[in-house]
Amino acid sequence: MDQLTFERENHERIQAVENSFGPSGKSLSKPGRFLIGEGRLMKRCRKKWKPKAFFLFNDILMYGSAILDRRWYQKQKIIPLEDIQVEDMEDGMGANHQWLIRTPSKSFFVSSLSLEEKQTWIKHIKGCRSSLLHGGGCQPGTTFAVSWIPDQAAEKCMRCFSNFTATKRRHHCRKCGFLVCNLCSKKREVIGHIHPTKQLRICNLCHTIKTRGDRTGKDCSDEEEQEGMQTNRHSCWLDSERGSWGHMFT
Repeated sequence: MDQLTFERENHERIQAVENSFGPSGKSLSKPGRFLIGEGRLMKRCRKKWKPKAFFLFNDILMYGSAILDRRWYQKQKIIPLEDIQVEDMEDGMGANHQWLIRTPSKSFFVSSLSLEEKQTWIKHIKGCRSSLLHGGGCQPGTTFAVSWIPDQAAEKCMRCFSNFTATKRRHHCRKCGFLVCNLCSKKREVIGHIHPTKQLRICNLCHTIKTRGDRTGKDCSDEEEQEGMQTNRHSCWLDSERGSWGHMFT
């Protein structure tokens, strides 16, 4: 495929993705940007796994929620690739072929349709990120948000060990990701890599560690270790050798 044909078809693909998010979607057309792959992945949200449409470009990763017979999307999220770290994970928590996407503001688990799909997503994201950083002009992210422990993983507060009830609700500490009750998470703190000004909920232990670190001038954050229905589909990828679109795993 000649360069002009490739650029025209790439522009059409990007325009189609942009249009699928409707008037509320952000503009995606940019010189030098091309679409690498797209597919349906399951994203672990706070209460359950939900299907999301993911789109990988050579400089960003974007995802959104499918509506209207999977032809239109909403809740568009765009993450610069220099701010992404991916990590392979073992099966568990009600889903297979899992992997972790870390970003400065949010980290979350996703599940692929097959092992091959998972490996391909991870390979392409790492490859695009490496090319982007080697090209200069971008600095890699160094601080990432912790992944939240899912609600169904704990029946008790992970600090005071009291049972969660209809009135004693679950909350997440934004610093360690633990499930805690309101009494154990009344403190608030600005966590710059998540939000530059917003006061975020943190548990009492993280607050104590932070206070001790402020007094001693040391960072004490390392004192504690951080830790349905199949609706996803096969992903489509750009064949870099032929310049053609639509290679799938079956």
